[in-house]
Amino acid sequence: MSLLTLSEVTKIFGGLVAVNDVSFEVEEGSIVGLIGPNGAGKTTVFNLITGNYHPDAGDILFDGKSIRGKKPHAIVEAGIARTFQSIRLFPTLPVLENVLAGRHCRMYSGLLACMFHTPDQRREEKAAVERAMQELEFVGLADKINEEAHSLSYGNQRLLEMARALASDPRLIILDEPAGSMNDPETEVLIKLIQAIQKRGVTVLLIEHDMNLVMRVCEKILVLEYGALIAEGPPEAVRRDPRVIEAYLGQD
Repeated sequence: MSLLTLSEVTKIFGGLVAVNDVSFEVEEGSIVGLIGPNGAGKTTVFNLITGNYHPDAGDILFDGKSIRGKKPHAIVEAGIARTFQSIRLFPTLPVLENVLAGRHCRMYSGLLACMFHTPDQRREEKAAVERAMQELEFVGLADKINEEAHSLSYGNQRLLEMARALASDPRLIILDEPAGSMNDPETEVLIKLIQAIQKRGVTVLLIEHDMNLVMRVCEKILVLEYGALIAEGPPEAVRRDPRVIEAYLGQD
């Protein structure tokens, strides 16, 4: 069953066609990689899915419903969470509070309830902290809850960003170069974490330049070049595709 469908999606910035008539599907429960040379339009596709940009043409369906034109917060509430190519944490806030920020979209107490600390509000806050702790345990950061985010290693900041995304109860998590600047041991931890996320029933769509990671975790790979989809399929088939080889290595 398709969880995410892009249908003839196009995005133009001035005279530049950043995404050109792109169509693909992401099956529920799968791990899908989106790859391509620098400037191919990969992050623009992610920004279109998550509401940071709006398509100039085409449609984006999530669980059969159009999310075209929706605000980013509404898309998170619908069940799509993301991380960013450049880490976006609250650097001076403790680790726990960073994850709680991801839980905010699932909390419904109003201003008065928060001001007067009503029983319902206290229960909701307690449940949010418990959920945040579960996600920190899941990514291996439960012993760092009081540390400021900026004090973590680069790899742990990546894991913290993923814990924050998971705290929002996503059905689809979008990872933008999660292994960027990680060393080999950190990448191994990340691979196991992505596989564990899938086992939880969360669908994963990722951009990644680490081809070892992509080939090991992805069941399907999509390849962009100059904003157009030039190949898709299982990792081995995509790796042998002449169009993909040419896009990465040149014609001869």
